[in-house]
Amino acid sequence: MHQGNWTCSTCGGAITQLPFEPRSNSGLTCSACFAKSRNAAPADGAQSSDAPAGEKPKVAGNWSCGGCGAAITSLPFTPRDTSNLKCLECYKKSKA
Repeated sequence: MHQGNWTCSTCGGAITQLPFEPRSNSGLTCSACFAKSRNAAPADGAQSSDAPAGEKPKVAGNWSCGGCGAAITSLPFTPRDTSNLKCLECYKKSKA
């Protein structure tokens, strides 16, 4: 841990310890503001923050499995490319 006297760019609070040595003072956030930003839902509302503790929020959608053609209605991520999505069964088969 690195000790210092920095200011949180979000709330203005004091930061005295960081897990890295910052290159500049801009963009630093305290642990409370960092935690809030990690838990915040995106502006487009694609993810739900109703997920149980320890589980990633799901993204709802209407996709098809690239392996078997089954419907996929939720994913733990926002897909960039939907042409190679796999349902849970096909995903498990591909990892076996």
